[in-house]
This record gives sequence, C-alpha cells and structure tokens, in this order.
Amino acid sequence: MSRKTTTKAAKSIQIMEKIRVAVVGYGNIGRYTIQALQAAPDMEIAGVVRRAGAENKPAELADYNVVKNIEELGKVDVAILATPTRSVEEYALKCLALGINTVDSFDIHGLICDLRRSLDAAAKKTGAVSIISAGWDPGSDSIVRTLMQSLAPKGITYTNFGPGRSMGHSVCVRSKEGVKDALSMTIPVGEGIHRRMVYVELEEGASLEAVTAAIKADPYFASDETHVFQVDSVDELNDVGHGVNLVRKGVSGQTHNQLFEFNMKINNPALTAQVLVNAARATLKQQPGAYTMIEIPVIDYLPGDREDIIRHLV
Repeated sequence: MSRKTTTKAAKSIQIMEKIRVAVVGYGNIGRYTIQALQAAPDMEIAGVVRRAGAENKPAELADYNVVKNIEELGKVDVAILATPTRSVEEYALKCLALGINTVDSFDIHGLICDLRRSLDAAAKKTGAVSIISAGWDPGSDSIVRTLMQSLAPKGITYTNFGPGRSMGHSVCVRSKEGVKDALSMTIPVGEGIHRRMVYVELEEGASLEAVTAAIKADPYFASDETHVFQVDSVDELNDVGHGVNLVRKGVSGQTHNQLFEFNMKINNPALTAQVLVNAARATLKQQPGAYTMIEIPVIDYLPGDREDIIRHLV
C-alpha cells in the first residue's frame, strides 16, 4: 500500500491510499465479501474475477469490473479467494506469481501446513504475502483456541460446531458424481465430536448408495459419523446459519479447574467474508511469505491508527 507523507510544522500527516481488492469467485462467500468490502473504510473493489467473466453479469455488480482473468483489472493489492477449498492453491499460486497478495478460507485442517509451505515459497519469490485459512474455523476460532491454551497451558479444548450448515462440506458433496445439489449439516454431539447430516438432490439415474460411499470416503467426512439422505429439494432445507462453542478446562501455573468458554451464532458466509476482508488488510502489514491467522498480531486486522486502537481497546 503506497503512502504519501505531508509535513506540517509540528507533525507529519499520513494520507493512506485505499487498498485495491479483487474478489476471485462469486458464490455465497464472494457475494458477502463484496458487502464487507463496501463497508470497509480503507478498501476499494478493484473488480470481480469469475469463470463466466462479464457474461450474465449480476445486477449488484453493475458498478464493478467483472473479468475472467485478474490481470485484466490493472493494479490489485490483494486477491480474496472466494473459491472452493480444493481450488485455493491453484488460484493463490497464480496471483502470488503476479506479486498480488492473497487471502483464502481453506478449511481442510489436516492440509493447512502443506498449503502454508507451498504458498510461503511462492510468496517469497515475488515479495508477496498470503494469509491462509482465514475464515472463522479455521481462522478466528483458531485465535480464540490459541488464547485459551496460553491461559491454561495444560488442559483440553473442545470445539463444538453447529448446529448449522457447513459450506465447505456442502461444496464437497456437490462435487460428487451424480449430485445435483447438497446440504451438509453439522450437529454437535459433545466434547468435540460431530455428526454430519447430508441431504442430497440427485441427478436422474444416480445411485444413492454410490454417492453415499463417495461422501463417506472423502477426507471431509471420513473422521465423523455421517448420514446421507436423498431429498426432492435441497433449497427447501437450506439455512446458512451456524455456530460454535469453544470450551477449555485446564491448569494456569499450578492452579487447576480453570474453565473458559466462547460461544457464537452466526451467518456462516457473512462472517467468513468479514474475516477474509480483515485478513486482506493484514497482508499489507506483513513481511513476504505465507501465514495463518494465529501468526499475525490481532491489531493488524483492524483499520485505523494503531495508537487510537490501543487507546480504545487496551
């Protein structure tokens, strides 16, 4: 982000140019990301990248450039990758090679370190920054878990999701052969254990048995109790609400029975979009490389003067 400094007698006044952000992908998260960017005082929308380009351009994007390739947008500081998780690395590598910072909401927990290594090397080649897994879980919940563990270094943390719709799991199911539409609901059983309730609308001639086997074999579902049901209309069941309950019970120093709890009920894509926008801002404050959210000072996610933020929040 470029800065222009004007000196006046006793002090210097910094005028900050707005961060130019491109949104790559225009599904649920992409739509809410546009809204979050519109509300951000320090950002402007460079444009939207989608496979169809400007063809059948949605009315709400009338004021923005809609293109097939990010190079068509001119100067872009940060690309927010509102794409399916399994497409993140491909898009991120392309953007980082152009020297464009990236943020994403990659949500396969077991593969996060692999993605970080890959994008770290790519980012450092061009002096760019990538913040990965910047959703609410992984993402903002990861920050809460880290804080809880620092307060009680010995102990156990339970992450209980839902009840609610998992966007990543739903996208995963929709990618399976024979699936026309899908909804994956996460039901908390307790102590960090979850049940996946999957509702599928099948293509004509598709086998529920084959689809069920493919779903249960996927890493998104392999570790959880999963039930698959065929329905006539997924749209009639759809609700983007979700939530989480984080609990840690442990030991501070040598004192036992410390108990911390964090709860929230949310609109899933709206919160994911807000975290992505916060992370986009933070990319301009890091050295080149790839980061997870827990590696970044939380103050870097906020707009405004650093001392004003400290004065208000500390």
